[in-house]
Amino acid sequence: MAREPLSFPQTVILRLTVFFVALAGLVPSWATTADAHIRDGLAAESRFDSRAALDHFRSADAARPDDALIQQKLARQLSDLTIEAAEVEEKKRLCTEALARARRAVELQPDNAVNVLSLAICYGKLGLYSDTRTKIEYSRLVKDHAERALALNPAYDYAHHVLGRWHYEVASLGAATRFFVRLIYGGLPPASTAEAVRHLRRAVELAPQLPAHSVELGFALLADGQRDLARDTFTQALALPKQEKYDDEARRRAREALAKL
Repeated sequence: MAREPLSFPQTVILRLTVFFVALAGLVPSWATTADAHIRDGLAAESRFDSRAALDHFRSADAARPDDALIQQKLARQLSDLTIEAAEVEEKKRLCTEALARARRAVELQPDNAVNVLSLAICYGKLGLYSDTRTKIEYSRLVKDHAERALALNPAYDYAHHVLGRWHYEVASLGAATRFFVRLIYGGLPPASTAEAVRHLRRAVELAPQLPAHSVELGFALLADGQRDLARDTFTQALALPKQEKYDDEARRRAREALAKL
């Protein structure tokens, strides 16, 4: 028996159904590609494999450009890869791209504390490979962005970590250096070892499992003249298992400090 031809409305409905089914198949495909790379990137990051993580997040970025999480993760992998880079120019190149990615993440999500602190960290790292004027400028930006991250999330342990480290490093500058910086570059914001200890103690309270927090607390205590407490804190830090890629370097510094105490 011959089929009755479809009416005009039925034809339209059928075509629209086919169109939306096809569209529904395309959109999840794009999303799945980015999500799969994000998942694999996070897995590589947890294994401390920054190169594999970077590749996955670059692929995720190609599939889903202008995603704040992807931009922040790209910044982190690029920053972490400076640990492996042997040449100063390569470290500087990695830090420069990391800073650009961190800036983009903040543009996309300005009220995300992780993004804002990532920007502070990138300024600090790039400052290591910059001229004196830029070092001073970036040091101010590190403090500004770390304080903003803490304002967004007062319980953010790494924001306390970065602020604590900033305070003891700036407070530990010699009088002649501070005079020179003030005379030529307009100085730095006030810093104190007491503030360093306060912030780093809070970081340890919030995330006691992270060795890096205890290591930096040890250095803050040392800068504050509390040698015995610093020794105990370094010892405690060295007993903690590795949690982050930076922990190896942090523990190396703690061992060196202990040897001198």
